[in-house]
Amino acid sequence: MKVAIGIGGPASGRDGNFGEVADFVAEAEKLGVDQVWSAEAWGQDAVAPLAFVAARTSKIRLGTGIMQISARAPAMTAMTALTMASITGGRFMLGLGVSGPQVVEGLHGVPYAKPLTRLRETIDILKLAFAGEKIRYDGEVLKFPRPGGKGKALRLSQPANPDIPIYLATLGPKSLEFTGAAADGWVGTSFTPEQGEGVVSSIRAGAEGAGRPMSAVDLQAGGSVAFGDDIDALVKPRKGMLAFTLGAMGSAEQNFYNDAFRRQGYEEVGIESQRLWLEGKRAEAAEVIPDSMVLQSNLLGTEAMVRARIEAYRKAGITTLRVHPAGKGAKEQLETLGRVMDLVGR
Repeated sequence: MKVAIGIGGPASGRDGNFGEVADFVAEAEKLGVDQVWSAEAWGQDAVAPLAFVAARTSKIRLGTGIMQISARAPAMTAMTALTMASITGGRFMLGLGVSGPQVVEGLHGVPYAKPLTRLRETIDILKLAFAGEKIRYDGEVLKFPRPGGKGKALRLSQPANPDIPIYLATLGPKSLEFTGAAADGWVGTSFTPEQGEGVVSSIRAGAEGAGRPMSAVDLQAGGSVAFGDDIDALVKPRKGMLAFTLGAMGSAEQNFYNDAFRRQGYEEVGIESQRLWLEGKRAEAAEVIPDSMVLQSNLLGTEAMVRARIEAYRKAGITTLRVHPAGKGAKEQLETLGRVMDLVGR
């Protein structure tokens, strides 16, 4: 099992601490961490921090987790990926996702209609670009060159590189099937190993339908890691984060993270926590989150408990464990990460 860490997120970009982040990743590389993923929401973009980190590291693989497909034209995504693959010596992994209507329409001003179709067509265009072909495409959502305009089909002037890995952050059954059929890996969220067989089955169905072995798809999932004997102290503060996911990561009608948890057995929790959050009752929304939900979607507790969680992810088919090590500052976080690496068996 490989191990990955993440940087960035919705609150990123406030401290200007690029040097500290790069130093942390460099130390993680020394511990044997395989990959680092840079998040993109409404803070830092996913690419620039990776370029900075690339200059401070030599082995760790660098992924966008994820680039929002509606924020960039497909050709620009391809240009960026080819550039990053070149300057990182082939360490770059392109992680993509459709995001959600609030961000896509509110921040980027792009219609959110038919997100899976847009994702499929984006991948088609990226593969044309990576193969060094002219970008000529007549899709349902994406059309290049623009019909009726003065443009012509162009190929990128960078050397072809069809080996750039493409990872998808997907949640719904149909999009999970597409991941299995078309992607090199899955960037998983809202996943519990004990109840996530439906998720893995959808990816497997897509892979088998495309004539691919399941081993061709790197399945990534995990959560926060914290060691301690006081389980309540570890669980309680993370209920608020789950309540935010269930209530704030989307609208009342469209919250894909909430839907994912509900498909994994948390139907009543998802409905009630979201209702309370949307009513402004955030503390109450967190209180309805059961301890089991926090424990199953993270790696918390004694060393034996964390070891058991690692095995649960492994048994569920996860091939890369993505961890968010707890700690007050980089030193404690690296100590936590080192313990995880020992337990994984690196």
